[in-house]
Formats: sequence, structure tokens, C-alpha cells
Amino acid sequence: MQMGENDFKRRLSAGDVLHGIWLGLASPYVADMAATAGFDWLLLDGEHAPNDLQSLLGQLQVMAAHASHPVVRPPTGDPVLLKQYLDIGVQNFLIPMVEDAEQAARLVAATRYPPAGIRGVGSVLARASRWGEIEDYVARADDEVCLILQVESPAALDNIEAIAAVEGVDGLFIGPADLSAAMGYPGQPDHPAVTRAIDDAIRRIRDAGKAAGIITLDDAQARAWRDAGCTFVGVGVDALLLAGAMRELARRYR
Repeated sequence: MQMGENDFKRRLSAGDVLHGIWLGLASPYVADMAATAGFDWLLLDGEHAPNDLQSLLGQLQVMAAHASHPVVRPPTGDPVLLKQYLDIGVQNFLIPMVEDAEQAARLVAATRYPPAGIRGVGSVLARASRWGEIEDYVARADDEVCLILQVESPAALDNIEAIAAVEGVDGLFIGPADLSAAMGYPGQPDHPAVTRAIDDAIRRIRDAGKAAGIITLDDAQARAWRDAGCTFVGVGVDALLLAGAMRELARRYR
């Protein structure tokens, strides 16, 4: 068996606009359901959701039967954790809280085998290589990793060009919630100062030749940022979609 191409990475590199939602319910059943909806990607969140290695594995397994691509956000860029994620089959990463080029370079190294990086070699034990069935896995794995880094502070925005210039970085994602808090406007991602900073960041990411990403729950804002150049656009959160539908149903019968 030969390793296939990472179609998500290819489409992101080609400039296709890819829409998706956050999955924070940590449930393979929900992931299976969401994967039938038609989104380009689904973000399995390990930063702000109760996901661990086992729950992520279950979600990856059910999503394998569908066209939606899994993107995984770990709680941290710890190389040991990233190694485990890679071995269970994660190829597309969204790494939070990246501040500078040095940190970006360490994250690239953590997702690559030596001599390009520091990832431990144990693929015969791993789902990623189908337990050794993929004959060219070690030779091909590095090229199929897609690494999107989150810039979520004024300092990170100042370093956009340097972060984007790191070889192996595929895209930069702007986190409006954390950015607005870091700018002194907690809970106000739509504050004019924040939106101006985001617009400028999107332009600079695109000028650097990298994909720009963002999430918003506002449909008009999602379309505006897509028009501004974002091609990795989050438009919803599973927990909020479910909670909103249940509250609305309850409201109708109160």
C-alpha cells in the first residue's frame, strides 16, 4: 500500500475557500453526524474541549468514511503530544498561541522525521502507517503534514511575516476571541480596533503567500473576511448549534 495525498493541504495551497465548524462535544457519534453535513473540514478541538487521545482517535476513525477533512487543535504544541497525534493519523494541525518564528520552527520540527525534524520513528506501531502496511509512510509523511498556526496577540501579529516565512508553515489563523482580549477588549471581537487589526493581518498573511484562517459565528462577518482573503473559515461550533436549537425549541413551548 502506498500513501495517498493530503487533499486538504493541496486544496489549501491551491487557494480554495474551505469552510468548516468546530467540534467540541468530544463524541465520535457527533463527528460522524457532522461529517455528513457537507463541510470541507471539521476541527476536533483539544484546547477548549474535553478531548484526549482516545476520543480524538474515535472521531478520526468515523470521519475516515466521509469527505470532510479532520483538522485537530491540540491544547499545546508539546512535541511529545504532537508525536502521539501524528501516530494516530492526524495530518492537519491548528496549533494555538504561536508568538514568533522560533516557536513556529520548533513546531515544524516536531511534525517532521529526522533529519528534517525531531519526530520519533515508531510508525510500525501506528494507525498512521496502517501498522506498517503503507510502505512509503516514513518517506512521505513529512510532505503530507499541513500546519496552520494561530496568531492571537498583538506581538504575534507583529511577527506575521517572520512566522509565515518559516518553511513548513502552511497557513496562519487569527483567533478573534484571544486577540480581542489581548488588545484590551475582552469579549469584543467586533470592536473596531480589533477588526482593523484582523483586516490588516489577513492582508499581510496573504501578501506573505500563506493561507489565512479565522472563525466567526456571524454570517455577514464570515463572508466579509472570506472576501478579504481568508480561505480557511470556521462558521460554527457544534455545542452552540445544539444548545441554540434546544433553547429555541424549549422557548416555543414555554
